[in-house]
Amino acid sequence: MTSVWTQAIARAEAHAPFLAGAMGRWPALVDLAARGEGEAALAMARGVGAELPVGAMLRQRRDALAMVLALGDLAGAFPLERVTGELSALADFALDSAIRAGIEERAPGGGVRGFTALGLGKHGAGELNYSSDIDPILLYDPETLPRRAGDDPGEAAQRVARRVVELLSRRDEYGYVFRVDLRLRPASEVSPLAIPIEGAISHYESAALAWERAAFIRARAAAGDVAMGEGFLKAIRPFVWRKSLDFGAIAEIGRLTQRIRAHHGKVAVPGPGFDVKRGRGGIREVEFFAQTHQLIHGGRLPALRLRDTRATLAALAEAGLVDPADAALLAAAYTRLRTIEHRLQMVGDQQTHSLPASAEALDQVARLDGLADGAALVAELAGLTEQVATRYDRLIDSSSGVGGASVAVPDQASLEDQLGALGFADPARLAQRIEGWRSGTIRALRSDAALAALDAVQPALLRALAEAPDPDRALTRWEQMIQHLPSAVNLFRLLEARPGLLALLARVLGLAPPLADALARRGDLLDALIDASAFDLPGDVASLVADFTAGEGAEDYERLLDRVRRRVGELRFALGVQLVEGAQDPLEVAAALARVAEAAIATLVPAAEAEFARVHGGVPGGELVLLGLGRLGGAALTPASDLDLVYLFTGDFAAESDGGRPLGATLYFNRLAQRITAALSVPTAEGALYEVDTRLRPQGAKGPLAVSIEGFASYQAGEAWTWEHMALCRARVVHGSAGARAALEAIIADTLRSPRDPAALQAEVLEMRGRMAQHKPARGPLDVKLARGGLVDLEFMIHFCQLRDGVALRPELTPALGELIAGGLLPADLAVAHGLLARLLVVARLIAPDGAEPPEAARATLAKACQCGDWAELTARLLAARQTVGAAWATLFGEQLEIV
Repeated sequence: MTSVWTQAIARAEAHAPFLAGAMGRWPALVDLAARGEGEAALAMARGVGAELPVGAMLRQRRDALAMVLALGDLAGAFPLERVTGELSALADFALDSAIRAGIEERAPGGGVRGFTALGLGKHGAGELNYSSDIDPILLYDPETLPRRAGDDPGEAAQRVARRVVELLSRRDEYGYVFRVDLRLRPASEVSPLAIPIEGAISHYESAALAWERAAFIRARAAAGDVAMGEGFLKAIRPFVWRKSLDFGAIAEIGRLTQRIRAHHGKVAVPGPGFDVKRGRGGIREVEFFAQTHQLIHGGRLPALRLRDTRATLAALAEAGLVDPADAALLAAAYTRLRTIEHRLQMVGDQQTHSLPASAEALDQVARLDGLADGAALVAELAGLTEQVATRYDRLIDSSSGVGGASVAVPDQASLEDQLGALGFADPARLAQRIEGWRSGTIRALRSDAALAALDAVQPALLRALAEAPDPDRALTRWEQMIQHLPSAVNLFRLLEARPGLLALLARVLGLAPPLADALARRGDLLDALIDASAFDLPGDVASLVADFTAGEGAEDYERLLDRVRRRVGELRFALGVQLVEGAQDPLEVAAALARVAEAAIATLVPAAEAEFARVHGGVPGGELVLLGLGRLGGAALTPASDLDLVYLFTGDFAAESDGGRPLGATLYFNRLAQRITAALSVPTAEGALYEVDTRLRPQGAKGPLAVSIEGFASYQAGEAWTWEHMALCRARVVHGSAGARAALEAIIADTLRSPRDPAALQAEVLEMRGRMAQHKPARGPLDVKLARGGLVDLEFMIHFCQLRDGVALRPELTPALGELIAGGLLPADLAVAHGLLARLLVVARLIAPDGAEPPEAARATLAKACQCGDWAELTARLLAARQTVGAAWATLFGEQLEIV
């Protein structure tokens, strides 16, 4: 250990004049280092100058600490993150000490209140180098800043700010503490050095520029009134982390990169004069690579909201947004480039990032690092920077032109010709419609930025719409969508940055009216299709609940309602697109939609219960239990399904809640059920969630919303109709404790297994189905639910057998049917028929929601989803499936169905 330290000391003396001078000033620290006692040397350096005035103390402490860190760095004893972390901690301490001194000089005993320093850039990230500037933003609260009685708070804050700059920037024989650059504050050309906190919040909410978002990715409350600083950062979090994907961020950083390369890249490849920070493939491009992805995705993925560059790269790889090999390569390159930057700065304590111009000086830097000569250093840098630049260029090139100069709008004749060549019907009339987009009647297209973004994407958009399965229908829905959007700029930039989305969007608009309607309400739903996992099925209920409750504000009830609505909307939209694209089996999508709904219930019901209990307390010994029926109970929702729920409660119905505003148990649970229904259904700023149907409860709409489990058991045993027991065949508990679930499941099992007269049961089933066929006929040829020989007939047969024989009591239809077939109670060919009918129901809810025969363009999508080669095969198999159901019906009930 001592040998590496002595070698480091020798290299520092030979090749780094600044370090050699510092070693002369701190011989005791050098002695500790030479013995390999690096930690002891650091501890001693942290205590240097404690008896001195604050300015002198900070300058000497920084000089001593920087020297020890440099020797440990050269010795390989302190890794990069240790070095940068210690330097950043020193900056925090120095700022805090200077703020405290500035306040105490005018208001002794006032303490550090009402004045904070935000660390930005490398300081905020804990990545300061040896000769970094610090770029704090100084904020003050006029109400709490300590000051003399007659002092104006603004003037008092400026005195503190000037004192901070003076204490940290003044030089003596030990050098300076830190150079302080305050130009990142809002409107720095005209604003005071310290900004009132409310004015800063107003600036970032309304007038901030794009680069300021990037700056705040790594912002941190570093010194002074840290709690105040953290509160400010929380207040502006929506400005930094936007919910919608922002592909304009790529354009902004791309333009910035071009300017930096033009200004600092006069030496384009590694060699004398090359800038390792701002040159092509340098430190800044690794940082920009990470920050660009953060700006785009960080609003939706809280796991990306990190300050540390290498940690961010790892998080991007974990999220599937960056190839793990690329992330590892960039992280390793960043570490090495930062180390070389440190070597450059160790030589003379200068804020330099460029390789020396002379061969002799370049050799000195290389040998300080332990390399043979400058040529070896240049060769290593050439490989590193090329690897970084290749990956960074790929990111920026993927959005070349986004947000750039507007494309000229085609004149009327050329647009008409273009539309005719693309195959649109009546191109002259369509050209007039498209020109009308620019008339100001569409709110989202009234700004110059929106029109420029539209011009940039319009040619590709029209091509994609022309290639859609139904071009005219797709274009009409496109117009409807942009008419409802509050802003379209980000949508256009997204489509330009990801042209593959255009074709997908055109297919969605042309094929799936419900998805087109959803986009008209929320254009940012397309954002969900950017992630690598867009066409994966969502995970289990537990992982979905974790997703719904992740991020800031999950503890706030109203914000949780919004987040669940936003995430459920995104997931349902993505699953709908998977159906349109044929990416997943519709039965798997139906199960996934059910998991999403159950996760929403598992998230919002406890939250609503807690919110209700804040006012009314809880009912001792009682709890609310939710029973899912219908497709929710059967764990197979369609894109249009509502939630069939029954609310039950346990405990003594005569009890009373224990809160500040107590309620009797029955009233308590009925009001709580109303609150939960609202949580699951009432639209918020993020839109609606689900339609909730509670009509299957005991006594239907005439009965109370919530009944006791004992009352439910009594009703099922003595008052319920046969159709209610048929509905109970698909019952599943979706919320409640293990004990309550077990009790309710036992009641359901006893009810379904109770003895029945087969003849009477059959008569009731046939009468019910006959009335349904009379009053609710099929709406069209694709209404496979209500058509004779369709799903309702098949479900009636399943439930009849379940009730008659007390077997296959599974709420999910597919396994229940399988058990009935295995027991010889229903024919085997019903399994194939059910599979086709169930798939067609799920996908037809999107493609043909009215049950009518779809347009020609949509037929191939329906056929593919149902695992058929073409429309003819689908229609033939559909007829065969209905005939199979009809034959089974005739065998089971002795009644012939009319199937046409």
